[in-house]
Amino acid sequence: MPTVTHQPQKSVQEKKAPPFSKGKLLIDREIKAYVEKYGMLDPFSDHLNSSGVISWGLSSMGYDIRVADEFKVFTNVWNTVVDPKAFDARSFVDIKGPVCIVPPNSFALARTVEYFKIPRNVLTVTMGKSTYARCGIIVNVTPFEPEWEGFAVLEISNTTPLPAKIYSNEGIAQVLFFASEEPCDVSYADRKGKYQKQQSIVLPKI
Repeated sequence: MPTVTHQPQKSVQEKKAPPFSKGKLLIDREIKAYVEKYGMLDPFSDHLNSSGVISWGLSSMGYDIRVADEFKVFTNVWNTVVDPKAFDARSFVDIKGPVCIVPPNSFALARTVEYFKIPRNVLTVTMGKSTYARCGIIVNVTPFEPEWEGFAVLEISNTTPLPAKIYSNEGIAQVLFFASEEPCDVSYADRKGKYQKQQSIVLPKI
């Protein structure tokens, strides 16, 4: 008898993966071009400033941002629960000055000197600077989404058992800018994000 070979049945409708938009990490001259075209960040320095300060300004493939002189330092004097859905503003002490002392094993909120206007095809990732990281000081910043605008809020954690000094108007973190070939369908501005155009250190919102 002849051998019968069973061929796998083909799907009635072949499904193809949708095409993906390509993206890239912006380098120094591209960051400068985006700033000139879109006003992506202001004030802007087209070079790295490092003489006697913690460096800030344009680097090879990113931008080193500065921390402003306004801080909210966490305190447990009221023994409140840290609740992101109902944050008690009394948990912070406001500090303004050339330096901020963050208590041991505590943290402070701050904002950038720079004001951002992120283009519709750009997303950022922010990393802490090695100068602070080597001192046990960690900087956490969430991504700047497409068409987000405002001063960025910084979370500065002191992981050491000693007080830590933060220098105002000097470098605090590096922002990396990732650009897609195509803009997103829905931007942060389109969905009316709750932190859009923030002008100060804004506490958690729901």
